[in-house]
This record gives sequence, structure tokens and C-alpha cells, in this order.
Amino acid sequence: MASSAWGLLAFFLAALLVLAWPVGKLLAALCSERVPRWMQRIEAPLYKLAGARPEQSMHWLRYAFALLAFNAVGAVFVYALQRLQAWLPLNPAGMGAVSPDSAFNTAVSFVSNTNWQGYGGESAMSYLTQMLGLTVQNFFSAATGIAVAFALIRGFARRGDGKGRGLVGNFWADITRITLWLLVPLSFVLAVFFVGQGVIQNFDAYKTVSTLETTAFQQPKNGADGQPLKDEKGAPMMEDAATTTQTLAMGPVASQEAIKMIGTNGGGFFNANSAHPYENPTALGNLLQMIAIFLIPAALCFAFGRVVGDMRQGWAVLAAMTVMFAIAVMVIIPAEQAGNPLLGPLGVDQLHGALQSGGNMEGKEVRFGIDASALFAAITTAASCGAVNAMHDSFTPIGGMVPMVLMQLGEVVFGGVGSGLYGMLIFAMLAVFIAGLMIGRTPEYLGKKIEVREMKLISITILVTPVLVLAGTAVAVLAGAGKAGIANPGAHGFSEILYALSSAANNNGSAFAGLSANTPFYNGLLGLAMWLGRFAVIVPVLAIAGSLAAKQRLPVTGGTLPTHGPLFVSLLIGTVLLVGLLNYVPALALGPVVEHLVLWK
Repeated sequence: MASSAWGLLAFFLAALLVLAWPVGKLLAALCSERVPRWMQRIEAPLYKLAGARPEQSMHWLRYAFALLAFNAVGAVFVYALQRLQAWLPLNPAGMGAVSPDSAFNTAVSFVSNTNWQGYGGESAMSYLTQMLGLTVQNFFSAATGIAVAFALIRGFARRGDGKGRGLVGNFWADITRITLWLLVPLSFVLAVFFVGQGVIQNFDAYKTVSTLETTAFQQPKNGADGQPLKDEKGAPMMEDAATTTQTLAMGPVASQEAIKMIGTNGGGFFNANSAHPYENPTALGNLLQMIAIFLIPAALCFAFGRVVGDMRQGWAVLAAMTVMFAIAVMVIIPAEQAGNPLLGPLGVDQLHGALQSGGNMEGKEVRFGIDASALFAAITTAASCGAVNAMHDSFTPIGGMVPMVLMQLGEVVFGGVGSGLYGMLIFAMLAVFIAGLMIGRTPEYLGKKIEVREMKLISITILVTPVLVLAGTAVAVLAGAGKAGIANPGAHGFSEILYALSSAANNNGSAFAGLSANTPFYNGLLGLAMWLGRFAVIVPVLAIAGSLAAKQRLPVTGGTLPTHGPLFVSLLIGTVLLVGLLNYVPALALGPVVEHLVLWK
């Protein structure tokens, strides 16, 4: 990598660390249910209105039922809002009803924190749908992920009574406090900053403006009476004219942009997402967007250490995430800087020399260049965030494989808000189980024994997404409706389908957009993958949390495996790579690996 890329990566990680530390303190207080009285007084009317009792901790089954019911109602609401938007207010562009299959896909997408977009926001969604439907779900889906992480952290932190009570907290209190005291304040501050950078925030009708470029053409010349004039031969007289206007979409963009990043959602107001100048106008704003994506996932590591009473545990998890992320960046940036060998002989690279010293500039914003675009791609797919500032479909085969692999690891390299931490803790328990087998001890993690029940649930949690990705990809490449969406035959077309299923099942939302996925077939298939990829993982995680909460915490002995040093960090990274990636090696070999070998033959 060039020195500029190293500098950008180092500055990004340093800024992230500084900002995540105080946010981690706030998260730890919310997880430990240490809420000041003035906050409780503000919350009280909300609980009274909902009939909830925040002081009453729930059994994990009740917690899971409340979570599923809340999100199911949200999905139905977003679906109905899209279908009825033509008759609802705040629709200055006169958007019609969204088709049933697209409305289903989008409703599931935003409720599951995936934010897959098979539609163009500025051409399909009214302001009311964008705000009351999509933006509201950006808050609630993010809060849901953090609530599940809180439940699992409490499972480790609580001493347990040995009676199998399995109490993990109150879902209604968690989702209220996370939204009210974490997501709303952070989003407000970030939205104000984005407005200062030039992100639009209004309710104006779409504007018709004059363009700098014109297209000359001729049209009939009319007389004073409005009738066409003719020459002496009877032919119509013509005059020069030009098209000089363009319609620009408006809307409340900054408010949606902020929670889109903070909540690792990724659903852009515009179809071009963070490559659109109204969503991401400056290099400084682009940097802050990248930091915002990782802010809560990194802060949750610090919160985890504080709540379990050992900050070294949080640092160990954060170190494993950071090492894997840095390796990904060190692969993707050089892959894009190497460029496309087929373009060199055509002299195309020379056109970019003044801007980026060659390299693969296809599909990238000139405002950001290769380094910032490749770093953004690694960040947004390491986290469960579908925001993009470049076209991933235009990356080199290896450059495009890196985002795909980061998703296929289970979105645990920082990951989504909440989902990244609880996913990594699942791998941590698997790592201590493997270590326990090697040394002949019952595995323990943070004083809690990892026994048969936990291992069965861990196995389900880890296997859900690979089954969804690989089975879904097989269905798509065999079905006629699936093959009809492929515009690029061969290895790249297969990569587009594999990327789409990896993104949906792992709740990311980015895409290799060469695939025509806004069809009834793909809207249904990807919607199913998104729902199961989210909630078929959350339920066993909550079951693990309940099982751990009921266990008594054992004291540390001389035979206890330390889970905070370099050895454990290495073991954790190895477990993630071995278990998380091994499932996908054959599929990757058929897609990006073959494409790379053909390109560089």
C-alpha cells in the first residue's frame, strides 16, 4: 500500500478509538441498567403508555417473543406504508404504490437491519415512507441488535443462582433506552454536521434546474399566432433550440443519513447511496461516515469489558476485530491500486494518472479516489452496513472478493451494532471449547461453563447463514428466474449472485449491482434470507444468554484458559477464519478466484 493509504488507515483507527471510549461508557451504563433519575422520569410516560414494567427482568423466551412481535409489527407497518403511499401526505413527487414483492423485500430489509435496496429511493418512495417507515426502522432495527448484545453480556456478567431462571433483562426498557439515550442524540449531532457539509434536509418539491451542458436540436418555428411557419416551398421553417433543464430530487436526507451510518443500516435516501453528492458531498463528511459506521460496534467492546468486570476481555475482542479488518484493508487497497491489466494497453490508466497514479478507477468517485473508496468498501462490509461510496461490481476480482469474505465471516469484524459483538462472542465460546478439547478441560469463558446445550445452540447460530447463502445461491443459479437476472455471464455473474445472498443472509445490504434483483423471484428469495439471517440467529443467541445467566460464575483457577492475551486473540482469529470462511471456499473458487485467474492470465 502507498504511504497515503497507511496514513488514512492509521488516522481512521486512532479517531475511532478516541471516540468509541466515551460511547462505551454510556453503553455500559445502559446495559447495567444504571439510569439516572431524570432519565427515568422522562421514560416513565412511555412505559405507562405501553403497559411495560422496566424493572421486571424477562426470561429469555419472553424476551425473544417480545423482540419478534415488535419487529413483525414493524415489518407489517412498513409494508402497508409503501402500498398506501400514493394516498398519503408528504408525497410532492406523486409517487405511486410500491409493488407487493418490492414492498415485502424492503419491509423485511429495513426491519432486519439489512437495508437491501432493489429500488431507487428518489424515484419510488415518498417523504413520508422514507421518514416514518424506513428511517424509524433504522432506529428500531439498530436498537434491536444492541438489545440482544446487552442480553448476552448480562448472561456472562450475572452470577446466576443455579436454578435455571435465565433472566436477561427487559426488552421494552432496553429498546427504549437505547433509542432515546444513544441513537437519537448521536444521530442528531451527526445530522447537524452533515447539513454543515452540504447534505440536504428539506421537504421541497423536486426542482427543475438549468444545466451547464446543453444538447442542440431543431424544432419547428412558430409565428405570432402559434402556427408553424413555412418557407416558399411549403416546407416547415426550423429554428435551433436546446434542452437546458434537469430535475433534482430533494428531501430530508441528512436525518436519514445519520442513523443510516450510526445504526449500520446502509439504506440510502438516493439510489446512488453515499456516492451521491447530496448524501456525501465532501471528503471530511466521507471520513466521518466511515467512523460513524464502526463507532458503536467498537464502543460495545469497551462496554462488554466494563460490564463483565474485566476490561482486558473487551480489549481482546477489539484486538481480534482490528487485526482481521487491517488484513482486509491491506488486501483490498493494493488490489484496486494494481488496476485492470486489460485497460493498460488501451491507455486508459494514463487518463487517471494525474488523479490517482493509475489503478482501477472504474466505478469510483473522483472526489474520494481509490484509497478512500476501498477503505469505505472494507468498512461497510466488515460492519453490517450496506452504504457504499463506490460500485463494488466494478472492483477487481480480488478487490470485490474482500467485501464478500468480510460478510461471509458472519459480520463479526466489528459487525453491525450489537450483532458484531454477539457474533464474535459466539466464536469466542467456540474457541474456548476447542481449546478445552485440546487440553482435556471443561471449557469456560468468563467463569461460565460452555457445555452441551450451549454448543448445540452455538452450532445452530454459526450454521444458519452459510446454509442460507449456499442454498440460496444454488437455487438462484438453477432457477430460470434466477438466471434471468444475470447480465454478466461466467464467473462474474456467479459472483454477483453469491454476493447478493451473502449480503442478504448476513444482513449487510450492499450489492454487486450488475444483478437485476428487483424481480418477484429475487425479492422473495432475498427477503426470506434476510429475515432468517437475522432472527434465526437472534433466537439461539438469546437462548445462550438465558442459559449463561442461570449458571453460577466459577472462580479463576490455575487451569483456567486466559481469554485476554495474545494467545487467545490468535486462537479467536483462527476460529473465525477456519469456521467462518471454510464453508465458502468452493463457492469463492468458482467466482472471484476464477475471474482473477482469467483476468491476469
